[in-house]
Amino acid sequence: MNIVILAAGQGKRMRSSLPKVLQPLAGRPLLAHVIALARATAHACGRAARIVVVVGHGAEAVRAAFAADPELHFVVQEPQRGTGHAVQQALPLLDAALPTLVLYGDVPLLRVPTLAGLIDAASRDPDAALGVLTVHVADPAGYGRILRDAAGHVRGIVEERDASADERRITEINTGILFAPTAGLGRWLAGLSSDNAQGEYYLTDVVAAARAEAYPIVSSPAADADETLGVNSKAQLAQLERIAQRRHAAALLELGATLADPDRIDVRGTLQLGSDVRIDVGCVFEGHVSLADGAQIGPYCVLRDSSIGARTVVQAFSHLDGATVGAEAIIGPYARLRPGARLDDEVHIGNFVEVKASHLERGTKANHLAYVGDAHVGPRSNIGAGTIFANYDGANKHRSEVGANVHVGSNSVLVAPVQVGDGATIGAGSTVSGTVAGGKLTVARAKAVTIEGWRRAAKKTG
Repeated sequence: MNIVILAAGQGKRMRSSLPKVLQPLAGRPLLAHVIALARATAHACGRAARIVVVVGHGAEAVRAAFAADPELHFVVQEPQRGTGHAVQQALPLLDAALPTLVLYGDVPLLRVPTLAGLIDAASRDPDAALGVLTVHVADPAGYGRILRDAAGHVRGIVEERDASADERRITEINTGILFAPTAGLGRWLAGLSSDNAQGEYYLTDVVAAARAEAYPIVSSPAADADETLGVNSKAQLAQLERIAQRRHAAALLELGATLADPDRIDVRGTLQLGSDVRIDVGCVFEGHVSLADGAQIGPYCVLRDSSIGARTVVQAFSHLDGATVGAEAIIGPYARLRPGARLDDEVHIGNFVEVKASHLERGTKANHLAYVGDAHVGPRSNIGAGTIFANYDGANKHRSEVGANVHVGSNSVLVAPVQVGDGATIGAGSTVSGTVAGGKLTVARAKAVTIEGWRRAAKKTG
């Protein structure tokens, strides 16, 4: 089937230089949600999808945002003269032998069963029918109203600006979503008029055109009004963000996760869970994150594109980005794992410790105020408080190799490239480079000297 996504609007009320359909919702642009919905719906209905996105304001930015998706087709609406005019621009790219589903790039929360129900309702008629998605709302202000005849059949849609007082009291509204035979859609669009309050060509007018031909029209209701909400302002975007996050929380609870407060979690990507996972308040998950069986995430942590092993504990206020952590490890509080951090089972990373592009083997610990960068540290080693790996010479990064069962004393500096042998001990306060012998104590610090007769400078008086 054809799927047309209208994404040409400027979104002036967003007060943003970013095109409206690129505004982020749950970590992805609004339009990305709609494209994913379109594909999922086609798959659920057993149909192939040809997706045409109608762009206008910020067209180049929108194209660029989806440049990696070769299956999308774009067409520009310029000038923007209403929704009917927008669909007209897409017609040359559609297969006239297939029906067309029309979606909106700023309506991201629709569910697949809702659209599948619309498609099914419109497809039951042997000659096909024009299907319209409707919804009942408590406050219909601002929306087009569904007009029905005495038998309950849809006879048209009236926009609020053009509605009478009686029509404005109707609570069944048009969502703008429709499913139509493409040949008929093209015919009805060709007959549209811009004789209305906005001087635009309304897509909704195709309903009256179809009725004038005595063409069968069916409506399908959306059970949840939240699904059909659009975005025209930052306030509405925030409203939809909360709805999306409540959906995420409900899905996590259904999977068996324990959430300290379902209203205080943000999933801005995908979160894969094992069993008996516990997540405290204020946590943010971005990109793709996986939490294995029994993992515990403390309050106010941020995890991005990271994998956490079974029964590992990530304590409060820790930030993990591009990290892989094994089982039964302890991270934090206030730890930072940067891209390329690979921690094996039972590794301990404590408060104010940063790890970047480094592999720490099983049982290794860095519990306080340390930086481990561009390094490989063997199993059961200990990195003392205040220790840093000096990996950058001002132009290039250099790697360090630290063996098994190494003890690095507090406040040490390992100047890369450095190789530390198995079982080595580096005395506190040492600065080492090159090769450090295994199984021995290495101390590299200046000898303490006391200067007799020295006096501290005093402030001048008078």
